Amino acid sequence: MAKNGVSEEDSNMAAKAMELKRELQKMVKAIVDADDVDLETTDRALQMLRDLKELKLKKSMSLKLRSGYKDEETLYGTAPEAFRCPLSKELMRDPVIVANGQTYDRTFIQKWLNSGNRTCPRTQQVLTHTILTPNQLIREMIQQWCKNHGITLSESLQSEEGLMGADRDHFLSLLGKMSSTLQNQKEAAKELRQLTKRIPSFRALFGESVNAIPQLLSPLSQSKCFSEVHPDLQEDVITTLLNLSIHDNNKKLVAETPKVIPLLMDALRSGTIETRSNAAAALFTLSAVDSNKSFIGKSGALKPLVDLLDEGHPLAMKDVASAIFNICIIHDNKARAVGDGAVKVILKKITSRIHVDELLSILAMLSTNQKAVEEMGELGGVSCLLSLMRETSCDRNKENCVAILYTICFSDRSKWSEMREEEKTYGTLSQLAKNGTSRAKRKASGILERLDRAVNLTHTA
Repeated sequence: MAKNGVSEEDSNMAAKAMELKRELQKMVKAIVDADDVDLETTDRALQMLRDLKELKLKKSMSLKLRSGYKDEETLYGTAPEAFRCPLSKELMRDPVIVANGQTYDRTFIQKWLNSGNRTCPRTQQVLTHTILTPNQLIREMIQQWCKNHGITLSESLQSEEGLMGADRDHFLSLLGKMSSTLQNQKEAAKELRQLTKRIPSFRALFGESVNAIPQLLSPLSQSKCFSEVHPDLQEDVITTLLNLSIHDNNKKLVAETPKVIPLLMDALRSGTIETRSNAAAALFTLSAVDSNKSFIGKSGALKPLVDLLDEGHPLAMKDVASAIFNICIIHDNKARAVGDGAVKVILKKITSRIHVDELLSILAMLSTNQKAVEEMGELGGVSCLLSLMRETSCDRNKENCVAILYTICFSDRSKWSEMREEEKTYGTLSQLAKNGTSRAKRKASGILERLDRAVNLTHTA
């Protein structure tokens, strides 16, 4: 029951959001103050952000429903059970039928399916497909019931539903053209690219049919060689995939659709530079989901990303670096990146002062891998990082440099003399221990203490 204009549900959501914000604030502070990145703490913080987003969406949906109906008590109190969605317990706006004949509100069952579920929530039966069929009979009955009880859908909601119907028809028509002539494919791909860029509802439409993404990819997947496909068609299809990946509910569906990751890898290797850049951006957005990070890494996508990074085209560098960073948050992917030559390529770019901020962050992340640390020492990483520390005015870059050096110092004694010489000539570490950020001070002081202890032990011996 609403009280002072605020329902009990809204009050509970507000309290939950406040609690999450307080916990998130503590967790972010812990992450910032910690010497190294704690993956478990970071994952918990990300989950809290997702929970906050869910609360926001739920509140928004609640407000829309209330603004669309005349009387809230009538809506929730007397509506027949058959008119309510089994998932949301709310009056259905867009009832649809799933494969086993059960009816749900489109918004809520689509979210269930996009989360990776392939069963009916009510009966737990495995669904033979995920196509959603409009339940026109129930829809008309709900509309008649609303009319009989004086409950009126707002004009804005009615017009939105009409638009969605028209969008859906046009969307299916465009997908059909992807299996037609080259000219039709090019025209349809270009329009799908534009629509999914401008209109979020078109991104969501791809999640409504299990065949939509395969139909989009058909011109690429049916060709014997990716490079034989018309360059414009390549770019438009890959960019449409990128647009789809921006939609949160699509990320898991897109990544797990067969041929998506292999085609993105083909695009990284042999597309135009725009296509390659957008393929990297797509992998970046898809890797926002932890399960996708692991799947992408196991698929071998890090190698073409590292190769494209090595080529160094300015248009692609930032997207490639972002993708590699995201994917390598998963521990196993760090070893894969090192095995694919990431350390050598990154050090080369940093030495040339190319995209230092992004690449130094990746190098700091990889430094938790022992083989990466060994390679850094062998490839002149110490001198590169020390020179960068002298030159840069960016606190974050200094932190990353000294954090990597700290790891090298404690794992490779052969680099101590180089660090001592640097300190003797420039006093780089002493200056950072005195004037750096709290994290940089701790790391620099730790290195200096280690070097001093080693000298004292030598003199004593």
